Amino acid sequence: MKKVFWFDVETTGLDPKIHGIIEFAGLIEIDGEVVNQLSIKMQPHAGAVIEQSALDVTGITEKDIKGFMPHVTACRMIEAFLNKRCSKFDKNDKYYPAGFNVRFDLDFLQVMFKKMDKYGLGSYLNWKAIDPLSLLSIMDYKGSISLPSYKLASVCEYFGIEIQAHDALSDITATRELAFILMEKMNA
Repeated sequence: MKKVFWFDVETTGLDPKIHGIIEFAGLIEIDGEVVNQLSIKMQPHAGAVIEQSALDVTGITEKDIKGFMPHVTACRMIEAFLNKRCSKFDKNDKYYPAGFNVRFDLDFLQVMFKKMDKYGLGSYLNWKAIDPLSLLSIMDYKGSISLPSYKLASVCEYFGIEIQAHDALSDITATRELAFILMEKMNA
């Protein structure tokens, strides 16, 4: 049974050591079928630096953030979401982490988990990341694609995938669709 944890985060900046998560969206896929979904807007952890440039990208304001779910509540919801389909103490029951430029999102989620849980995010993941950006790099190298930009919105436009860029749920839904298209093209 293949389990995939597709996810995306929107953040208050680019450095997971000082910035925080303000939006999370995740899809749990088992054997090719999405069986669970979570999308939340959350306050960043206490003391997180909030960069205006990051908010400008998402369209979220500091006033909006004050009305978002408290950080600890959101963290517990994300943990419960992952626990529904995975036994964190079973080394053979782990998710493949998946997302666009997923290392960025993994770094933020990992820092968040370390702050709240002694076991951390590694209790849920096999660390064999699925990332359409990596597939695009291979395709570019092979000469089968050449785009002026490999940002998610640009790539989705090229492949005709609908997306509302920098909305976590839209981003991860589009990323999943993109991944399947790219895997099919690479198998052709």
